[in-house]
Amino acid sequence: WQVWAIYILLAANLSEQQAPKQACPSCNDAQLCNCSSMGLDFIPPGLTAKITMLNLAHNRIKHIRSQDLQQAVNLRALLLQSNKISSIDEDSFQSLVKLELLDLSNNSLAHLSPVWFEHLFSLQHLHLQGNFYRDLGESSPFSSLRNLSSLHLGNPRFSVIRQGNFEGIELLNKLWIDGDNLSQYEQGSLKLIKKINHMVISLRNISIFSEIVRDLLHSVTWLEVREIKLAVETKSLVQNSTRPFRMQKLTCKDAFFTDQSISRLLVLLKEITSLRELEAIDCVLEGKGLWDTKEIARSGQSFVETVTIINLMIQNFHLFFDLEGMESQTNKLKRLTIASSKVFMVPCKLARHFSSLLYLDFSDNLLVNNRLDETICKDAWPSLQTLNLSQNSLKSLKQTAKYVSRLPKLNNLDISQNNFGEIPDACEWPKNLKYLNLSSTQIPKVTTCIPPTLEVLDVSANNLKEFGLQLPFLKELYLTKNQLKTLPGAAPIPNLVVMSVRRNKLSGFSKQEFEGAQVGAVHLSLMECHRSLVVSLLCILVFLVILILVAVGYKYHAVWYLRMTWAWLQAKRKPKRAPPKDICYDAFVSYSENDSNWVENIMVRELEQACPPFRLCLHKRDFVPGKWIVDNIIDSIEKSHKTLFVLSEHFVQSEWCKYELDFSHFRLFDENNDAAILVLLEPIQSKTIPKRFCKLRKIMNTKTYLEWPLEEEQQQMFWENLKRALKS
Repeated sequence: WQVWAIYILLAANLSEQQAPKQACPSCNDAQLCNCSSMGLDFIPPGLTAKITMLNLAHNRIKHIRSQDLQQAVNLRALLLQSNKISSIDEDSFQSLVKLELLDLSNNSLAHLSPVWFEHLFSLQHLHLQGNFYRDLGESSPFSSLRNLSSLHLGNPRFSVIRQGNFEGIELLNKLWIDGDNLSQYEQGSLKLIKKINHMVISLRNISIFSEIVRDLLHSVTWLEVREIKLAVETKSLVQNSTRPFRMQKLTCKDAFFTDQSISRLLVLLKEITSLRELEAIDCVLEGKGLWDTKEIARSGQSFVETVTIINLMIQNFHLFFDLEGMESQTNKLKRLTIASSKVFMVPCKLARHFSSLLYLDFSDNLLVNNRLDETICKDAWPSLQTLNLSQNSLKSLKQTAKYVSRLPKLNNLDISQNNFGEIPDACEWPKNLKYLNLSSTQIPKVTTCIPPTLEVLDVSANNLKEFGLQLPFLKELYLTKNQLKTLPGAAPIPNLVVMSVRRNKLSGFSKQEFEGAQVGAVHLSLMECHRSLVVSLLCILVFLVILILVAVGYKYHAVWYLRMTWAWLQAKRKPKRAPPKDICYDAFVSYSENDSNWVENIMVRELEQACPPFRLCLHKRDFVPGKWIVDNIIDSIEKSHKTLFVLSEHFVQSEWCKYELDFSHFRLFDENNDAAILVLLEPIQSKTIPKRFCKLRKIMNTKTYLEWPLEEEQQQMFWENLKRALKS
């Protein structure tokens, strides 16, 4: 508690001396003004027509007045996110006819008024998420925003979407709705929008999900649904939908599926005949693959051509069934990605039915060589051209090459980041292989195992000391992060166009190494070409960094903090309590300068004129002149029986928050120490105290404190309780 008193008192004094002016001088030549995180309580005065961008984010602004932005007629971007805005005068934005971006997110707006946006004819991007409104009103707040391109709205309280809420909006590039707690959706509400390129909606209500999909099939190209927990849906997703359908891509992110819900969803999605791409990212599947494959097969052929699954979580994935019966659903698929999902095998029978698949990505999974024999069996993946097996558990390059040689049309293979460790002298590869990525595979050398048909070869990040292969068709060679001391010979790779040799042990090139051939472009690091220049630049950079650190330290009083920390460490070596003979005061009083009137004119008079009088220590009156302030505080606290803290909103908002990062890591109170007395000058909820002051929040929840009453008849009881606490 002693440390806490020192820091709070000094922080209060310093914050009052360094209090930010309610102005915004941070404008550059292009009239882009950055006034974010300056502790502003209102929009600064003096904004002119020259300003084109104004950033007022992360301040404490509560109200926007009519005159605040009246002169900023050329403003194109206004950032007001993360303030405390709860009210806006209706004509506050009236003069901003050129405004293109308005960000009011993460404020305290309880409603949205159409009048605010009435004159924003040029507005293209509007961010309203993270406020307190529960709905968008009875009509549309956006009816005058004819040029709107992106709209982000919603919050944890947002629960209702009504018909007419989006009237006036015809085309949107992106619509983002945070609707986790959306409970009411009037059918047809989103149908008014004719075209949406990308819509993101977080949603938990499955029935509302179905209604929204029906309303969006004719307008949305890409629908992204987040945080939904899909139940078994029985109604059709295209019922009463406007045709023709436009939806081409459906993404589920952070969603939850069961075997039953995914089976039903696959059936329903076939009705959306325009759908070509399905994507699942960071989803959870609770089940073992017991899908209703008969119903899925009866529902007909899927139109989907691309499926992407990334980081799918399946508990007990090793018990997952082989999806027998799904073969009829794979014929039309052209691109399949299942990454970071613990795939360890694909049954041969299923793999043979991917007859149209051109691209397959199994990166970051659990494939091993003996299972790869089953996954790439004879006649599997017959049309495959590109295969990514990077970041798996493959150990044998010879076996891997043998299995992929069963893919007759394969020309692009990525087996990087597998731990092969060694490379044989001969390997069997697909006849048409043109691209091979063997980077980060721990191979110590290159041999004739590398196929001569290649046009692009990447063997970066291995331990290669030389490269002498004959690759007559090679056009691109990547040798970054190896141990090469000389360049590869030019004759064996006559058609080479691009070669990367960065981060090797090359010390120089000879003309003979290039055999007289003209090099079109060489990209070398500065260190390799201009060593002395680089050293000079590094010295200058170090000097500038030191200069900046000195400047920052001076601006933010780093020396002051270091001295104070040293004083605190010295104080920690002393006994926690001074001997009784050294106690000079009944209490040391810690308070904000903003509360000095109450402390000095009311509390001090009441306590020091009591009978018997109390001896109080006040920094203004009792500190030793000429002595460093930290030493003064430490000595005064040690010589005081109690420490009395006068808490108010001034502490919480003006001082604690500003210095939270500086003081949060120091110990504030001892668990069993009763020498601190808390006096609340005005009601403060413990949750308003910065979270890093966990000790003080805990004490306010568990320790009895005194609250100053406004009623005169209760004040006498307050003084008696305070005097009793001081005597204890």
